[in-house]
Amino acid sequence: MAWSLRTLPTLSEDQFLQWGKLLEERTGIQLVFQQKAWLESQIYARLRDMGYSDYDSYYLFVAEESIDSKLEWARLVDRIAVKETSFFRHRESIEYVRNYLQQKINNQSLHDSFDVWSLGCATGEEAYSLAMVVNDCFELAAINPYYGITALDISPSALAAGRKARYSKRRVEQVKLDEVKRYLQVCADGSFEVVSKLRDRVCFTQSNIINARQLPQVQVDVIFCQNLLVYFRRWLRRDVLNALVERLKPGGLLIVGLGEVMDWEHPDMQRTNEDQVQAYIRQR
Repeated sequence: MAWSLRTLPTLSEDQFLQWGKLLEERTGIQLVFQQKAWLESQIYARLRDMGYSDYDSYYLFVAEESIDSKLEWARLVDRIAVKETSFFRHRESIEYVRNYLQQKINNQSLHDSFDVWSLGCATGEEAYSLAMVVNDCFELAAINPYYGITALDISPSALAAGRKARYSKRRVEQVKLDEVKRYLQVCADGSFEVVSKLRDRVCFTQSNIINARQLPQVQVDVIFCQNLLVYFRRWLRRDVLNALVERLKPGGLLIVGLGEVMDWEHPDMQRTNEDQVQAYIRQR
């Protein structure tokens, strides 16, 4: 029987738990039982392409440590990894970065490159939104732009889309008209491409955030981590955040999604008083 005519097999509860455990161990993503049908469809698509007839045999393959198994796992995770994003998805947080940088410029306390991390960047809209407001500040102050945005994600296909930097009209709806004029150019097919002066400032890098302690031992000005930690267990959220603190400059800014972390404290971090943004400043 042709694959296209076969009925989608159902994951048993034990199989769902088995796959969920493997996914969480390797990516930190925690699934709930209500996502079982969705997980079935994602796994089945790869299982079919690889020629396996059941979930268990495919599981045994991807759980191996061989090169072929690791490549296939990467393809599967690429399907499962959440890629939902948009330009200025939470404008208040993006604007907070603008105000933070503007204050540094006004106080003449910006002495080095202004470096930003965008974690869980997906297809790049967040990273380019950050680049827009950062570039605004440098141009307004008539300072030569000296900044960089490092955009990190686990999905190779999402990163490739970010590097391409071309988005449909619907994807840029949250970008203000003056921002569109300055930072996007219309392509022949009606899509919008980010201008080169921003693309040149954004570096897309594959990384698994659950291994935050293995991230480069550098210190940056801003770490932007929104709509990512919500997929992790509380202990993993705290572990990731503690590792991120070590990569902030003194006075550096950490922004997480509003309400994503409720019980985290760190002796070196002070939460700001802003109600619409969940932001922390490194004190030392």
